[in-house]
Amino acid sequence: MSLVPSQRLLWLVLYTALVAVGVGPLPELTPIWLLALGAAVLAALIDAGISLKRARPPAASVPGVLRFMRDREGAIPMTFTNPDGAARRLRAALALPAAFASRDEEVWVDLPAGVPRSQIDWRCTPRQRGRFMNVVVCLEGGSVLGLWHVRARTEVACELRVHPNLLSERRQIAALFLARGRPGVRVQRTLGRGREFEKLRDYLPGDGFDEIHWKASAKRGRPVTKVFQAERTQEIYVVIDASRLSARPIVHDGIEQTVLERYVTSALVLLLAAERQGDKFGLVAHDDRVRLSVRAGTGTRHYAACRDAMLALHASEATPDMPEIVRQLRARFRQRALLFFLTDLSDPVLAEDFAKHVRLLARQHLVLVGQLPAPEVAPLFAGKEVATTEDVYRRLAGHARWAETRSLAQRLKPYGVTTVLLDNEGMAAQLVAQYMKVKERQAL
Repeated sequence: MSLVPSQRLLWLVLYTALVAVGVGPLPELTPIWLLALGAAVLAALIDAGISLKRARPPAASVPGVLRFMRDREGAIPMTFTNPDGAARRLRAALALPAAFASRDEEVWVDLPAGVPRSQIDWRCTPRQRGRFMNVVVCLEGGSVLGLWHVRARTEVACELRVHPNLLSERRQIAALFLARGRPGVRVQRTLGRGREFEKLRDYLPGDGFDEIHWKASAKRGRPVTKVFQAERTQEIYVVIDASRLSARPIVHDGIEQTVLERYVTSALVLLLAAERQGDKFGLVAHDDRVRLSVRAGTGTRHYAACRDAMLALHASEATPDMPEIVRQLRARFRQRALLFFLTDLSDPVLAEDFAKHVRLLARQHLVLVGQLPAPEVAPLFAGKEVATTEDVYRRLAGHARWAETRSLAQRLKPYGVTTVLLDNEGMAAQLVAQYMKVKERQAL
């Protein structure tokens, strides 16, 4: 706690100084202005001593954990404890991390008489995803005589968790979460008879010979048919590339962010779709090693665990080591699962390394690769007409890179690996659509 002179004290000192200058030529008046000066100093000292004991600002606190959405305004509730119940007027402010932009620099708070606890909302907007801890409460109140400002600065134990803004994807995925059939689940048509064994029943005309259970038929002395059903619970993993190429800046909804932010946002939407469909879902993030791994599970609590696990995920400067990553994925996941790779294979060396080692994963798992290319990567005659010579060369370079991605997709196709070029604006919707196609075809 500290004391700062108020304007009233400064004006008092100024008036005393003016009086001293005015009566300086008159020696007989010197005791009068000296007495006035001493009285002012004594009043200031007495006010300071009393204020240090009685005029302390009330204790302020904030909740231990607060959640925000990136680029959306939120509120931090500040609670003031006023045990004596006296009416007070305070000036309050919150010192937040640099990633937060506050609506006001400071606010005035009026604590009513007879109320031991009061609360206000500090409005702020986070600009980055992650966990933030440094929160400082700054309070200022007046002294008893109003000659000093009593200031208190307290660091509070508060964790600010900023999650990706999923509301920006609501236009593309709104239809997914309509209640059809079961709450929040779309009714999906499945192809074929299903692959999961359900029960045995007596043979009916029209059943194929491949559906007959020969051992059960021999025991019962009559034909017995196997009945299959569509797979209800599957394991879905989103594998996020957090290496150096994921730090490439990109603009989405008028806000500049990195490719990794788009990966994280789309991954959360995909996991939410898997949760609504009743599948098990998990999460993997890597750079040159697997840095984050969440085993597949179900339910809203597991989704919250996946969401919190990605708070501290940031792009690194490392290059993916595909042999090591594939080895760790094969060791961690023994059961067949759907692996969504969100990565950037624009580097020819990285693309060659990926194509060489991903075939080992494709033998055991169903692999889908999603790439978010740069805006200029597109077919030659796609988009607007060129206007300058530089546009021609830029369009040719983008077409060459697009042809490389098409060539990579053709190389991976014989191994059962599906490669999709994702659109920046509709990335989440495209991933969900691919997931629904896998569910419909019962590819797992």
